[in-house]
Amino acid sequence: MSSFSLAVRDSTTMLRRNLLHARRYPSMTLNLLLTPIVLLLLFVYIFGDVMSAGMGGGADRSSYIAYVVPGILMMTIGGTVVGTAVSVSMDMTEGIIARFRTMAIHRGSVLVGHVISSVLQSVASVALVGAVAVAIGFRSKDATALEWLAALGLMALVALALTWIAVGMGMVSPNPEGASNNAMPLIVLPLISSAFVPVDAMPGWFQPIAEYQPFTPAIETLRGLLLGSEIGHNGWLALGWALALSVLGYFWSKAAFDRDPR
Repeated sequence: MSSFSLAVRDSTTMLRRNLLHARRYPSMTLNLLLTPIVLLLLFVYIFGDVMSAGMGGGADRSSYIAYVVPGILMMTIGGTVVGTAVSVSMDMTEGIIARFRTMAIHRGSVLVGHVISSVLQSVASVALVGAVAVAIGFRSKDATALEWLAALGLMALVALALTWIAVGMGMVSPNPEGASNNAMPLIVLPLISSAFVPVDAMPGWFQPIAEYQPFTPAIETLRGLLLGSEIGHNGWLALGWALALSVLGYFWSKAAFDRDPR
């Protein structure tokens, strides 16, 4: 068997293992998934009219639904990959990684299995949250089929980038609790981005914090694609952030994996 065939076979086995773990222990996935759904319902039904009026859309929450849903979808991806950091840390601390090192399997398949599993879970989570958004009134009437395809590609690329970062966090964390804490920025950063209010509406001293971070250009790009509006330079920024984080996360995870197991 060639090296490539061996890598594909072992990666598929590891992917199946991680998906089985997610199915048998769904509590963390459900907890992380409930957060964006609760925030979506809270901001639409409790704050929606006020937020819409403050943004110049009148006292009509429908305009705010269109604004907030892209941010919630990106937040869903950030929340889902936190579970990946915890899962990787569990593998590292419980000794299974050390066991894998002694077996005749492709070394990279362990990481690839976690990454592909996380991306698939992120896509499924986004689909579920998107279904809730549609149920409460979100519509994407002005987006073309090509823009929808680009939006899906963007979310998959962001999920891949954040997953590699989460894998690195899980690798270097001393325990699963530490991994969960280390991955909290992936949940907090969307909260201080343009997910809920435009950057221009924030206090002047806070605007650079919201603007110069990976989630804001990704959210603005997704918002433009789903609503059929202008994207401007945000598309290139989102692509650049995603590629940079993917490369950083990959080499960080690989370096941590190649070290002697703890």
